Amino acid sequence: MLLIADSGSTKTEWSLVRKDGETFSLFTQGINPFYQTDEQIACILRHELLDNIEWGSVLLEEVCFYGAGVRPEMKPRIIRLLAEVLHVEHITVDSDLVGAARALFGHDEGIACILGTGSNSGLYDGRDVVANTPPLGYILGDEGSGAVLGKLFLGALFKGLMPSDMREDYERQTGQAVADVIEAVYRKPLPNRYLAHTSEYILQHIDVPEVSELVIDSFRQFFRRNLTQYHRRDLPVRAVGSVASYYSKWLTLAAAQEGYIIDRILKNPMPGLIEFHIS
Repeated sequence: MLLIADSGSTKTEWSLVRKDGETFSLFTQGINPFYQTDEQIACILRHELLDNIEWGSVLLEEVCFYGAGVRPEMKPRIIRLLAEVLHVEHITVDSDLVGAARALFGHDEGIACILGTGSNSGLYDGRDVVANTPPLGYILGDEGSGAVLGKLFLGALFKGLMPSDMREDYERQTGQAVADVIEAVYRKPLPNRYLAHTSEYILQHIDVPEVSELVIDSFRQFFRRNLTQYHRRDLPVRAVGSVASYYSKWLTLAAAQEGYIIDRILKNPMPGLIEFHIS
């Protein structure tokens, strides 16, 4: 059996795939080597993955792991941890961007985008990502991501740039006052996840002009600061991720304003990854 992992900063989907295409899937929390220690990652693998699969009937032959934060220097670390916990010899590790591209395009070329907790993009040749504008994380980059939408919205909200009654509504609905936000962002672990959760409130109020303008502008910045460097406006653009899916209307509008056409948006790359690996 083949085990495929699609790991973002918030959650990881694991799919056990038989050669006949039959699958079994489960979710754990996200694995990101930039933010988590070896001990934290191993704990997720042991207690959230291993403890929830009946391994007695499973002969695991290969693992294909696609993950956020998996830069080249991180690959040996993830391979080692997977090998130690799962006891499998055949392990390949690639970035979540390679996974997204293979899910979106299969063996065709194009420009692949991820818009979830973080954001990323890459020029894909039908097998690998051959050019990538560094996303740089939610502080320096990650334009259009859930974390950045949350950061921009909360900054605007507490600086009085949103409608006057919205701050009171936000605090009542979420139970988060400015002191709680400061605590979560500057003192608690995984602030990117906290900020990304704010995108749920943003989407609920997307019809407010100030909110929709903020969202569209962040998406336009994503195209300007990431895709223009590929100089390939002739290629199709496709996107995957929760933000891309839930905000598809505004993402498509922002793309058109920047001269791009998005012809496919997926919430989840796993079906495309399964097809890529068994075809």
